[in-house]
Amino acid sequence: MGLAERRRALGYSQEKLAELLGVDRTTVGRWESGRFSPQPPQRKRLASALEVSLEELDFLLKPLRTTEEETPGRPTSDPPSAGDPDEMIRREFLRILTVSGALTALPVEEAEALTEGVQRGLSADFARMNRHLWQVYQLARSKGSVYPVVRDQLTTLNEALASSSGTAQPLLSAAADLFQLAGELAFDSNRYADAAASYSLAAAVSKDAGAYDLWACALVRHAYVDMSEQRHSQAAQMLDVAERLAGRGDTALSTRYWVASVQAEAYAGLGDLIACERALDRAEAVSGLTTNGVNSGWLRFDGARLVEERGARYVQLGRLDLAENTLRNALEQEALAFGQSYRRRGAVLIDLAAIGARRRDPEQFVAYAREAVELARSSRSGYVARRLRTLCDEFGPLSRDHRVAELGAEIAMLGTP
Repeated sequence: MGLAERRRALGYSQEKLAELLGVDRTTVGRWESGRFSPQPPQRKRLASALEVSLEELDFLLKPLRTTEEETPGRPTSDPPSAGDPDEMIRREFLRILTVSGALTALPVEEAEALTEGVQRGLSADFARMNRHLWQVYQLARSKGSVYPVVRDQLTTLNEALASSSGTAQPLLSAAADLFQLAGELAFDSNRYADAAASYSLAAAVSKDAGAYDLWACALVRHAYVDMSEQRHSQAAQMLDVAERLAGRGDTALSTRYWVASVQAEAYAGLGDLIACERALDRAEAVSGLTTNGVNSGWLRFDGARLVEERGARYVQLGRLDLAENTLRNALEQEALAFGQSYRRRGAVLIDLAAIGARRRDPEQFVAYAREAVELARSSRSGYVARRLRTLCDEFGPLSRDHRVAELGAEIAMLGTP
């Protein structure tokens, strides 16, 4: 039996198994084809999902030619049905993005003054609508609920780009802004490949627009995709480029400080405490901005999350003594009060639960993880669910506690119908 056969024997499609593991469906396909192997943290979760030991998983991952694969005309995996609503939405989403990217890359032609005036007005309309969509996305309990409106805005953008006689710089900036929001929606839904494509497109269009801050932010978001799959070295490289781009941007904006805060996460993933703390110190300098340097859309960094981020970095680095007090203080902030930001509160709760797991304290683990599971259900956040699945790797001896085992089963079911 190979990996695909074991998955099907348990009744999972590639999409369902990917959701369970917090990876893209194409990643599962690569594992099953033998082109790529799961990373160590992914192997533990994959073995658990397939109900096998790590040794048995190694056997499943060996490239075997099965009878099914040798049958002419019979598929070796089960690609998503053309009628599956989620896949239809995804394909339409990517089609619209592809058309937008092509239209923004077309050569700029000479435009009459009247046409240019119309374009400027249109660009301003897009900028206003984009800011509104970012606010809706930020406040939405379920991020996926914002998708239809973003899709409609992308369609309208395509129409504007197709009918314009010259691609004005402000319209390109509006497109790069919208592509980043599209990427955020994909990332929250655990569609990493789609998110990376959106961010790459946003970066390319930002370059054409000469918008260095937008460009840097697109790279920062792309770095999150790398870090979500434990590729911290690649993320650090991308963030280094983002830092240099931000240095050429608007000094009244907080871009360079946001880059620093995300660099701290990459350094923590690499185990470098000194570099991590230096990056956090650079990020905290955002408080010295004398202007309102925060865009209400694609750039929202104002330093308000630095307390919880510092605590999370200490957890990554294994400094539980520093982490716990920092995170408890963060949980007392008004912005993290129950009913406010589900995603932010959920992240802090998960970090505190991880501390309990590492200390082998089932009471602390269950208290914080239970609330995080409830938040994940209420918000349907792919981000919180993904973080909770990663938390399962921390169980260790705690898995023998029936309360922890029950929570593990509930976490495994998050995101499944």
